[in-house]
Amino acid sequence: MDLATLIGLVGAAVLVSAAVVLGTSPEVFMNPTGLLLVVGGSLFVVLAKFSLTQFRFAFKAVARAFKFQLPNTQESIEELVELSKISRKRGLLALEDQEVSSPFLQKGLQMLADGFSAEMIKEMMGKERLLTLERNEAGGQVFSAFGEVAPSMGMIGTLVGLVQMLANMNEPSMIGPAMAVALLTTLYGAMIATMIANPIAEKLWLRMNQEAKMQQLWIDAVLAIKGDKNPRVLEQMLNIYLPPEHSGKEEEAGAEGAAKPASEQA
Repeated sequence: MDLATLIGLVGAAVLVSAAVVLGTSPEVFMNPTGLLLVVGGSLFVVLAKFSLTQFRFAFKAVARAFKFQLPNTQESIEELVELSKISRKRGLLALEDQEVSSPFLQKGLQMLADGFSAEMIKEMMGKERLLTLERNEAGGQVFSAFGEVAPSMGMIGTLVGLVQMLANMNEPSMIGPAMAVALLTTLYGAMIATMIANPIAEKLWLRMNQEAKMQQLWIDAVLAIKGDKNPRVLEQMLNIYLPPEHSGKEEEAGAEGAAKPASEQA
């Protein structure tokens, strides 16, 4: 579970709700006409921009913003180094029975065990990586579109409400409901974009980039194992995928290890 997403969205909703409750009756902010116009209108406009498949997948992908989690990069590197050692000791066939943290990596190990060439492995894993990127990108695009469309639909609702109000100036009982639609649709559009659509879109983009990075790490590792690289060389090669603070620690540890014999000799 990604607590940052959950805490952020719930926290924003709680603060807005508190402002509503403390200020006046919550019922004042409920307008079925305005909700229908903004929510329903936004859904249909966004649907017009994408295919049904992309639209459906985007809503399935929402779960990734809350509970999708990739393996830790450092732990994954350690896992890959261990697989490299197994490969050197027992051969590539031994990798077929290994339990690993990712189905993507498992497919790469299976290709190693089946004797695929390095070029074929690179091509097939690279294609799967691109297809995964395209599928994940659809979710971010759909919710980004929601973030753009919802405020515009809110503005359309505001204009509709103002026209209704001006057209019924001689009927005081009609002015209030029309004015409510005019103001609340703008509020609904801003809330949907700021508190729901844009945060989810940004988190889905983040998930997409994280997964693409990890898949590239696994591709590099599988190709290195295929090339029978030394596990220490593989580890150093994969350490570039670590965040800067971790990379700095690795370099410092390596420098200390290299300097230690010299100090002992002195």
